[in-house]
Amino acid sequence: MQNRLARIMLDHETSIPLYQQLEQAFRQQILAGLWNTGDVLPSERVLAEVLNVSRVTVRKALDSLHTKGMIERRHGAGNYISPQADLIRDQHTLTRLEGLTEMLKARGYHPSSEWLVRDVRVPPTDCLVRLGLQPETPVAFLKRKRMADQQVVAVNDHYIAADLLPCPDALQESLYGYLDQQGTPITRALQQVSAINASPPLSALLDVPEGTALLKSIRTGYLLTGRPVELTETWCRTDCYDFMIEITR
Repeated sequence: MQNRLARIMLDHETSIPLYQQLEQAFRQQILAGLWNTGDVLPSERVLAEVLNVSRVTVRKALDSLHTKGMIERRHGAGNYISPQADLIRDQHTLTRLEGLTEMLKARGYHPSSEWLVRDVRVPPTDCLVRLGLQPETPVAFLKRKRMADQQVVAVNDHYIAADLLPCPDALQESLYGYLDQQGTPITRALQQVSAINASPPLSALLDVPEGTALLKSIRTGYLLTGRPVELTETWCRTDCYDFMIEITR
């Protein structure tokens, strides 16, 4: 147990509240399988002492984990990893295609977006190639900050075939939800994930110091017919976002 707690590193200098950092650290450990269903968490007093935070901070983090179904409370016995954590863990492997809105909702967060750009434009050449479009073909372009419980967790650049989204302002929240409703669901995607350091513009958008490690993903989404219609570039904060992949032999 001490080894697991030793992996939790809290930053007392950042603007992110300590209880949110602690909640995120436990959530990542649970999703990574470091805690199993039925495991009992240390008491609030022990957690506060080991992690050098107040019991109020610990209690707020545990309250949030309980609300989101990651832990359950047993009167007089403490906090235990909930069976629901296994379901959440199983639902969020890299092999399951879903949008960020769906993922955040499934994890118990309230997702929202701050739209930065919604227009129609000619995209970069590499986007045209990925989408199989002719030169100078316009597409719908969307840029937004993604929030979970009002905290910025990612920035998206979406390029969508113009016939699927002729009016970009029509999209309010979930891109995949909108396309599902229009009868043109994304059924398959190829996604490339890499590590980068935050540039000055990204650090400002994500509210992190310049040079902070980020995850960058590039996703190409396809219709059932095999036609590529979506290219999404996402820059994610590593303290608020994680991937899990199951590998079999």
